Amino acid sequence: KFMNSSSNVSVSNSVIYRGTTETIVTRNVIVVVLGLVINYINGTLVHTFRKHQVFYVNPRYILFIHLVVNDMIQLTTTISLHVFSYIFYKMNASFCCLLIVVASFTTMNTPLNLAVMAVECYIAVCFPLRHTELCTINRTYILIGCIWVLSSVSIVPDVFIHLAADPLWFSYSIAFCDKDILLRHPVSLQKRALTYITYLTIVWFTLLFTYFKIFFAAQAVKSVDGNAKARNTILLHGFQLLLCMLTYVDPIVKNSIIVLPQYIAELRFFWYILAHILPRFISPIVYGLRDKIFKQYLKNYLLCNIRAGNKLYPGQEL
Repeated sequence: KFMNSSSNVSVSNSVIYRGTTETIVTRNVIVVVLGLVINYINGTLVHTFRKHQVFYVNPRYILFIHLVVNDMIQLTTTISLHVFSYIFYKMNASFCCLLIVVASFTTMNTPLNLAVMAVECYIAVCFPLRHTELCTINRTYILIGCIWVLSSVSIVPDVFIHLAADPLWFSYSIAFCDKDILLRHPVSLQKRALTYITYLTIVWFTLLFTYFKIFFAAQAVKSVDGNAKARNTILLHGFQLLLCMLTYVDPIVKNSIIVLPQYIAELRFFWYILAHILPRFISPIVYGLRDKIFKQYLKNYLLCNIRAGNKLYPGQEL
């Protein structure tokens, strides 16, 4: 029964979501090009981090590079799912489930990682004398592990629920590859909604508390230039985190889009760009290009101007 209902849903959805050949090609080209550009920039960030040991001992840069690597994986998997849904129409459920698990993990990781980075920034600004004591390297890696554990709550139980409910269907069937179609068990839907609401509340509270504290601390700075820069940075951080938090309202938005069937394809594509692509484009700008130390090293790589390995870069020690 579940398999038949899922099949019917997938057929109806595919008819609605697929457009003309020109539209399909245009959308996929836009998504792939954006993904390649963002992953290229992120790749240079990872290369810069890997080449300079000064970043290894700073929790802020460790959290940042974890965010960058996570976003690269997220873009690769979600774009692959987006393209595969048009090329192959239907896929093996097991392979589709694997891609969905990776995409869900990394998508949920981003707002949680940004919330942790906001707390680290709050400690650095408001408690600078205790920053070294509170924000250690070991604690940073423990927090990264906690981020992955929390993200697993949103998807791993769904897989086990469906494996228990219908393992043969999961192993051998061919289905339209979409999480809302493949993992539609009522228990999963209720658990997912509760998880999203809980995480949205936690991240939202963290955002408001830390950024208001940082903003007021920046207001207390007498330097006008420093005050303006700090305020602009906080606003960029907040805007990017708000975009990433759209992940938590994704099911609600997708269900709301159905009321406009004539525009559903355009609205879903716009939502995909807004909620999944745009936040990953802002991350390297906010946390990489605007950071003085990172920018100092990054400029040597961004335009493929990689020099000989035995030549020192600014600030690099023998």
